[in-house]
Amino acid sequence: MADPFPEYERHDALALADLVRRRDVSPQMLLDAAIARIEAGNPRLNAVVTPLYDHARAAIAAGLPDGPFTGVPFLLKDLGQLLAGARLTNGSRLWQDFIPDHDTTLVSRYKAAGLVIAGKTNTPELGPSITTESAFLGPARNPWDPSRTPGGSSGGAAAAVAAGFLPMAHASDGGGSIRAPAAHCGLYGFKPSRARNPSGPDIGEALNGLSTAHCVSWTVRDSAALLDATHGPEAGDPYQVVPPSRPFLDEVSRDPGILRIAFTTASPLGGPVDPAAVAATQAAARLLESLGHDVEEAAPDYDAPAMHREWQVITGAIMAVQVEGYARARGIDDPLALLEPQNAALIEAIARRPPADYFRAEMAIQTVGRRVGAFFRKYDILLTPAMAGPAAPIGELAGGGTDLEEFYGRTFGHTPFTAVFNATGGPAAAVPFDVTDGGLPIGIQIGADLGHDGMVFALSAQLERARPWRHRRPPRN
Repeated sequence: MADPFPEYERHDALALADLVRRRDVSPQMLLDAAIARIEAGNPRLNAVVTPLYDHARAAIAAGLPDGPFTGVPFLLKDLGQLLAGARLTNGSRLWQDFIPDHDTTLVSRYKAAGLVIAGKTNTPELGPSITTESAFLGPARNPWDPSRTPGGSSGGAAAAVAAGFLPMAHASDGGGSIRAPAAHCGLYGFKPSRARNPSGPDIGEALNGLSTAHCVSWTVRDSAALLDATHGPEAGDPYQVVPPSRPFLDEVSRDPGILRIAFTTASPLGGPVDPAAVAATQAAARLLESLGHDVEEAAPDYDAPAMHREWQVITGAIMAVQVEGYARARGIDDPLALLEPQNAALIEAIARRPPADYFRAEMAIQTVGRRVGAFFRKYDILLTPAMAGPAAPIGELAGGGTDLEEFYGRTFGHTPFTAVFNATGGPAAAVPFDVTDGGLPIGIQIGADLGHDGMVFALSAQLERARPWRHRRPPRN
């Protein structure tokens, strides 16, 4: 397919929307540009697992709403978010024939923002993995090195954006699943505060409040503008987060002021951290100090091993309810036989535990929130490595067995810094910062207390101006 718009990848999503607004390009031209890139690059990366080109063309033909991203192509992660009439597999053989009859609230807001949904991206089965290597969908591959994972669970989304298919894509994060693939693919990945984006209409919260959805993007401003378009409560929400004092996009051009920044390079789980990740974080601390911030080495005091153990209890219990409910509705007698071994083993392990363990796990997670909340009375920002190292080879972090301690040991050992912000509900972002000697992206993480999304955006944008990353693109083979 001929490229209808060679300059497509030079623009972020807001710039593309501006071109549409000025009628310099049409939504169909942008869609054709995205399709040309998906068709050329996806056989190598397996990032897009369900093309929705006809759906996108029909949306354009019907007339797009006037929004901040009118005409911009967009991809949904194939996990959790419903698009009426489009297959949702959750990365699993169990859901391979599921076609929802309604949109989730967030998808409705994406449409209202003018985005053109052109496909679904690869994800690990049901999401509890830091690599995207579904037995059903096959592995997604990292554009920087296709022998390596783009991370997970939003690995297909990150691979698609990094490869230039489009400037941003939907992602979700229950333990690091926006930030890990962003860090591994050289992108910006922002996890909003708990309840900032809606989870309805079918559930009140995702993963007991541990998970929230947003995007991976090339630029901070696209992420901020998208959150402006989608955030806010819906009827029946179990709770709400404090509303922003100004639009998030305004934060991008705002001086964040002098912030109290703590940094640490030590894994809270006690495991090794790659020297490249340590060096990047230390360099970021020096840069932030040179920008006028008060920076010192410090870390919150919480029981990270216990937090990660209880994360498994909550995730496993919710997975069990999800699997059992879907199987009952579809008349499937043995749903565990259709799951990957590590997920079936987790559900079976949860079934052997007393129901009170779920409440104990919830209490333990809330204790982490209290302790980290006290830390943020002294500091505004916590700076850490985004990941314990660069992207791992395909197969190194995948499941495939029933030894849960071994599987989750590998998972959390690779991503020891992220889940604390899922426990607290606070905003956190993976920010591209460097590349290894072997040419793999290295990201840092900045996070804040619950509700301080604007502060994280403002600091992210300051880092983007001080150390730009958009010029760093993966090789084209």
